[in-house]
Amino acid sequence: MQKAIIGKKVGMTQIFDESGKVIPVTVIEAGPCTVTQLKTMERDGYEAVQFGYQEVKETKLNKPEAGHLKKNNVPMLKVLKEFRLENSTLQVGDEVKADVFAAGDKVDVTGISKGHGYQGVIKRFGAQRTPTTHGGGPVHRHAGSMNSCSTPSRIYKGKIGAGQMGVDQVTVQNLDVVLVNAEDNMIAIRGAVPGPKGGLVVIKNTVKNNKVKSGDAGISKNPQKASGRNPQKASARG
Repeated sequence: MQKAIIGKKVGMTQIFDESGKVIPVTVIEAGPCTVTQLKTMERDGYEAVQFGYQEVKETKLNKPEAGHLKKNNVPMLKVLKEFRLENSTLQVGDEVKADVFAAGDKVDVTGISKGHGYQGVIKRFGAQRTPTTHGGGPVHRHAGSMNSCSTPSRIYKGKIGAGQMGVDQVTVQNLDVVLVNAEDNMIAIRGAVPGPKGGLVVIKNTVKNNKVKSGDAGISKNPQKASGRNPQKASARG
């Protein structure tokens, strides 16, 4: 079953598992989200579920936004996002909470990365600086030659240079859900997720295909490995 939820990044911390190992996690305040609209193939040409998050006063929304929510008799919500969830049984007005996910789930987290302002090529792209001796001049952190001579008499698109760094949509895939607190709508996810504290994030089922490995443990089918050349010795060690 495909699942999704909108949330807000609280920050990072660490928790301990049953064996006492430290797990770095990002805490996300996930939901509650309200289903505000259902897209259908007959009317819209595709099927999707629209979620709303973060209830606000009606004066904080413009008239088209408020009218859209009033039409479906749902609260005034600031953030609206669509999710293409196959075989979904959700209806308009249903509430989606953090307990839609469980510990052990694999998820993809999407957010807007932190903004770093206008930066040069060294910080933005990891470019190399010029030598600091033998008359290098005051251009050690500049972009250098663009190689735009008579052919092609222009600079190709995608050439690295100074500019705005950050504030991009970034998705981190295949993260583990470590802990779910349904009472406080909190989800703890292993590792870091994009964005600053308080930034909006979207949690969805991972698109990665996590296959469960099966086979005889300890004995390799690769003849270049010791266990493959002499399976009896490998089985004796096990």
